[in-house]
Parts: sequence; C-alpha cells; structure tokens
Amino acid sequence: MNWIEANGGGTRYAVDSDGPVPLVLIHEMGGALESWAPLLPLVAKGRTVLRYDMRGFGDASKLRGAGIMDELVCDLVALLDALSIIEPADLCGMAVGGAVALHVAARHPERVRRLALMGPALGIAPERRDAVRARADALEAGGMASIADGELALTYPKVLRDDGRFATYRARWLGNDPSSYAATYRMLAALDSGPALAAVRCPALLLAGAHDPLRPPGIVAGAAAAIARARFEVVPSGHVMAHQSPDLVAQQLDAFWRAA
Repeated sequence: MNWIEANGGGTRYAVDSDGPVPLVLIHEMGGALESWAPLLPLVAKGRTVLRYDMRGFGDASKLRGAGIMDELVCDLVALLDALSIIEPADLCGMAVGGAVALHVAARHPERVRRLALMGPALGIAPERRDAVRARADALEAGGMASIADGELALTYPKVLRDDGRFATYRARWLGNDPSSYAATYRMLAALDSGPALAAVRCPALLLAGAHDPLRPPGIVAGAAAAIARARFEVVPSGHVMAHQSPDLVAQQLDAFWRAA
C-alpha cells in the first residue's frame, strides 16, 4: 500500500499486477480498497490494476460540506495524473464508486476506454430524499453503530453471508467516519446523474444484484437504457457484489471486455 497527496487531499492506493491495460477499481460508500480483494486476482491478468480509498473512506481525507461529486471526480483524475496513467483506462465502480466512474466518463471521455458499473448509486428518488437527509442527521448524532444493523441488512443481505467474509466487512465498515458517511448521503440526495448517463459514449456494462434492495434490477436497467452503448445483466448477488460474488462478477466482466 502507498499514500499520495492529490487534489488537495491524501489517500491510500495500491497498484497490482503489471500489464498494458489499466483498470481502476472504485469502491462503494463505506468501503475501502480492500472491498476489491476477493475480485482482484480474477481480473488482474494482463492489466495494471489501481485501487484507492475514495475521499471520505478508508485512509483517505474526510468529507465535509457540499459539491462532493465534483471533488470525487477531480480526485480520481488527479490520482491518474500523479501516477502517470495517461492512456484511457477501464473504470469499474461499485455503488457510489459506480457513480464516480460514470461522472468521470461523462466529463473526461478521453480518459475512459470502457465502463463497468455494479449497482451504481446514481441519486435518490425525490420521495425518499427527506428520509435520506434525516438518516444522515441521525447518523452524525449516533455514530456508525447506530445504523449498522439496518444499513448492512440492505447492502449485505443475510442470504449472502455464508461466504465467511461478512464479519470482517462489518468490522471494517464500523470504522467509517460518520460525518463523511452522512455527507455522502446528502450528496446522493442532491445528485442528478441523468446528464452524465446521456453523455457517456464508451462501451458500458451495468450489473444489478438480484438481492439488492437499494439498487434493484429495474432501477439499474433504466440507467443502462439511458447510455448509448450499454449492456445490462442481473447477478444473483447484493449491493457490494464484487465482494460478495467475485466469481460471478468476474465472469460478467470478462464477457464484457472480450465483446467490447
């Protein structure tokens, strides 16, 4: 693992393998670069794989205030520049990481070759925004443990907890900064990803988890329909599917990369 300063903040990153095709893995809200550990050995062959802690999570600088998506997009572009990854990369994002990947592809098309989004968190339905903002306020007051059971029931349903990885995932998740997590909630409540979906021109794969109540297949299918060159698939997994079902996700990614 390494640490680097980019775009006015610090983050931790890892570069795995060494191949001609760069692949950037962008983790979920509440995750860290370790979220990709189960999938990493299945996708690293022939690639240079970059994982990093998104601002607000892991060992990266924390989040405060508004305008967060702009900051997250600039963070990734600055990190790529700092590491001299100039050629177009494949971006692969999970949940909120999928939203970051989407907005990078929309704003910096010259930096993105192909786009894979897993249960992308592209915003909050209008009727749910007040509840999400209230949840953010409660989280800041009560800390991560106050929402742990309810939140993890949605992101890591019990049907997927027999893999032996859940206990470690939960323990790491509890270490999140509540204010950063709450700031991300508020970002999602204000986020409109419609223009970004329409702007993407590279090949895209959108994966939905059959057991994901946060971004169910119908919502993800609608997002895929708004991208000109997208394919859509359903995986029998949950919201953090790269961690929960790495073999199934790797199969989908391999088929997409070969077809694209």
